[in-house]
Amino acid sequence: MTEEFAVVEPMLAEHAEIERELADPAVHGDQAKARALGRRYAELGAVVAAYRAWRSAADDAEAARELAEVDESFAAELPALEAAAAQASDALRARLIPRDPDDARDVILQVKAGEGGEESALFAGDLLRMYLRYAERQGWSTQVLDSTESDLGGYKDVSVAIKSRGTPEPADGVWAHLKYEGGVHRVQRVPVTESQGRIHTSAAGVLVLPEAEETGEIEIDANDLRIDVFRSSGPGGQSVNTTDSAVRITHEPTGIVVSMQNEKSQLQNREAAMRVLRARLLAAQKEEAQAAAAEQRRSQVRTVDRSERIRTYNFPENRIADHRTGYKSHNLDQVLDGDLGPVIASAVTMDEAERLSISDD
Repeated sequence: MTEEFAVVEPMLAEHAEIERELADPAVHGDQAKARALGRRYAELGAVVAAYRAWRSAADDAEAARELAEVDESFAAELPALEAAAAQASDALRARLIPRDPDDARDVILQVKAGEGGEESALFAGDLLRMYLRYAERQGWSTQVLDSTESDLGGYKDVSVAIKSRGTPEPADGVWAHLKYEGGVHRVQRVPVTESQGRIHTSAAGVLVLPEAEETGEIEIDANDLRIDVFRSSGPGGQSVNTTDSAVRITHEPTGIVVSMQNEKSQLQNREAAMRVLRARLLAAQKEEAQAAAAEQRRSQVRTVDRSERIRTYNFPENRIADHRTGYKSHNLDQVLDGDLGPVIASAVTMDEAERLSISDD
């Protein structure tokens, strides 16, 4: 093992130890622990695979160099083997770049209409549909936790849980893809309410939170919660439920308030509210950690800044433009139908370049 890759040695040992733990049936009695171990195992597995590929390629090149000294026929194979070893070395080096520890997590995504009235609410509905279609293409499951519809069928506010199937590698996780979506999304188009055919600009905000484990990760003292119940309401304040099934939970130490009214059962609304509360508390916890190490995590702080205008959707030109990465394309109709991959890939590339820059400093 070269000095550069000496850092892999403890990772190999940790990977083997986790493999032994996961083989123990007793570990799976604690689902939160098993999921955490599974995520770490997948993360280390990618490094282990890259290391083994590099080790094999490097050994092949070294053997060819030794044989070439005694038999010139091996010299012809040497350039290709050395190139393969260099490529494997680069791949391993990329795997060793510190990545976001939350990448394998599921998320709770919220879309909220901004200024612009019904047009903004309709655009929020377009964004929700885009994310649901994208999740479907990725093989993820989705669940609308809560929503407040507008009079014309858009959304004033909607929250959806997006979950991967199984334990993905970090690079394939839901958070790894959708964390870049947090921010202000601007739309330019002729609203359905516009009689003169003029193009209007409005916006909707997107908030993406990595979902916390149900138990063990975020401890919530029941004495810190104020829980209120009330009747659900629909567009325009119209009552849609004659029982007090809607739930509002206030976490008094932080002031975080979560309301849920989508389900007819008070218990189901309470469970959904607790999921969102845990995610928000986890996000607050991580923001504190990011503030304490801002230079090390500056790309993550910026890419999930929900106050930043990140993207413009121009309907007359069928154009989408990401203001952070410079990505532009004239296939807005396809993007809104879930073809979001290239847009997200531009953000991933930008983030990886910045993380590589940080690791080289």
